[in-house]
Parts: sequence; C-alpha cells; structure tokens
Amino acid sequence: MHLLFFNVELDPRRQKGDETVKRFERLERIQRLDPEKDALEIYQLSAAYEFPWDYTRALELALYRTYAVPAIGRLLAETAELTDRTQKRYDDTALLLDTVLEHGFDSDEGRTAIRRINQMHRSYDIGNEDMRYVLCTFVVMPKRWIDAYGWRRLSRHETIASVVHYRTLGRHMGIKDIPETYEEFEGCLDAYEGAHFAWDPQARRVSDATLDLMASWYPRPLAPLLRRVTLSLLDDPLLRAFRYEPPGAATRALVRRTVRARGRLVRLMPPRRASHFARQNWEIKGYPNGYRVADLGTYPVPGMKGCPVRQARPSATTPSE
Repeated sequence: MHLLFFNVELDPRRQKGDETVKRFERLERIQRLDPEKDALEIYQLSAAYEFPWDYTRALELALYRTYAVPAIGRLLAETAELTDRTQKRYDDTALLLDTVLEHGFDSDEGRTAIRRINQMHRSYDIGNEDMRYVLCTFVVMPKRWIDAYGWRRLSRHETIASVVHYRTLGRHMGIKDIPETYEEFEGCLDAYEGAHFAWDPQARRVSDATLDLMASWYPRPLAPLLRRVTLSLLDDPLLRAFRYEPPGAATRALVRRTVRARGRLVRLMPPRRASHFARQNWEIKGYPNGYRVADLGTYPVPGMKGCPVRQARPSATTPSE
C-alpha cells in the first residue's frame, strides 16, 4: 500500500559482480526443501531475502483491505488506534507478525508475540469469520502482489509454506475452520469480501487515516501524488466500498506499469546477501531506541466501548533484537 515504488532496495551489502549468491540460487534451495516440514525456513527465505519490499507492501494491503468490512472498520474506529495512534498501530502490527516470522512459533520471542496478539483480540467481540478472513488476506494478498509486481512469480513451494505458516498462526490464535490449501484460502477471501464489503463512514475514517500516515513519511508536497498512486493500485470493489473516486485508466495503467518495471529492475540486480525483516524497515518510526515484544500492541481501557476485558500487562520478556 505505501508505495515508494522506485525503491529497488539498493543494499550496500549486495555489490554488482558479487557471485556469492546467484539470482535463482535461493529459489533452487527452496525447491529442495519440504514445503510442509520446512515451511518456516522457506517463508523466511522468501520474505526476508527474495521479496522483503514486496511482502511489506502486500501485507500493508492485506490489513488495509480489511477496513472495507464494516464490522472490522467500525471496531478499529471505535478503539481510535488507527485514527489517533496510526503510526504506533502500524508499527506494532508489523513487528508482532515479524517476530513470529523471524524467530519461529516455538521461540520465546514468537510465543510472546502470539500471546500479545491473542490478548488484544480477545479483548473485543470479534467473530471467527472475521478473524479467518483477516488470516486469509495474509496468505492471498502477498501471492497476488508478487505474481503481479515481483521480480518473479511466487513458487508453489513458497505458496504452500505460506499456507502452512498462517495455518499454524491461526491455530495458535484459536481460529476455527481454517482453509487447508491456498485455493481454499483464496476462495474464502473472495466469497467473504463479496458478501461483506460495504460503505461505512467509520471505516472510511480509518482508511483516510492510514493513507495520511503513509503520505506523512514523505515530503508534504508529495502527499496528493502519493495518495493518487496508492488509489491506483486498489481494486474496484475496495474503491467502491470506501467511495473513493477511481483514478483515470491512464493513471492506473502508468502506476501499475511503473511498479512492474521496478520488479524487472530488481531481477537484474544481484540478490541480497543478508536478511531484511520488517523491523528493519524505515517506515517503523515509533521505537528509535528499540522495543520489547511484550510491550507491543494495545492494552484495554476499562469502560471503553467494545473493550470489556481488563488484562494485566505481561512481565518482562526477552527483547527483540
């Protein structure tokens, strides 16, 4: 969603002419692994080495599109987390998901992140179908984005590994009736959006706040252009749900061609030699001095609408690196 689409990840650690890792060498390694048993390793290779920029953009889009479901958008507006504390909510969401990816489900850090995710969600009256839909966006949107704009398409091994990863996350979150395959995740997402995408003024407030946040990362005069660029990458059902005026056909075609051109340029560059996780993204602004995973996220306020459960703050845990 946030789009510095001319950012081609010019990493000083990947010099031209460096033959340490050839462009398709990691894909070949992924293809030798078992997508079920080695799902975490494959997902780490894909998200932190092959497509870190693309996964960031795709997961931004995944979360953003959930606001078009009025039940979700209204709840987020009522908590004010995405209207009054937008940067913090963006940071915390990215960092909690990133912690599980980087350290795994069985690590101290991963368990702490999942505990925080569950503590937040269980403070609200959120239906299983809504939770399952959000999980579907994490599986489906990265594949759709990378297939459209990445330097190569996502391989079947990577797709299966992503499914296994998020099925595991869903089980840890107590979500029921989780789809088994990518095709089932995709069908569930499309059916849910077809039935639930709708206009809601509160959800529109959350959407506008998110677009404003992304524009705030750049010089102020660029804000109108960046908003137009972002809207050009949204599909028609999403634009209709928020009642945004669709950009013209020529603008949309130009923006999408430009993002695809970025992928082709990345394909010509030497592959990165070091991992890049979401915690290293420059868009994470709220923790210049570091953070503890146990302190991420929100804590219920007594008496707040939709927030009936008072939960104790966790004790200290191992800090994220």
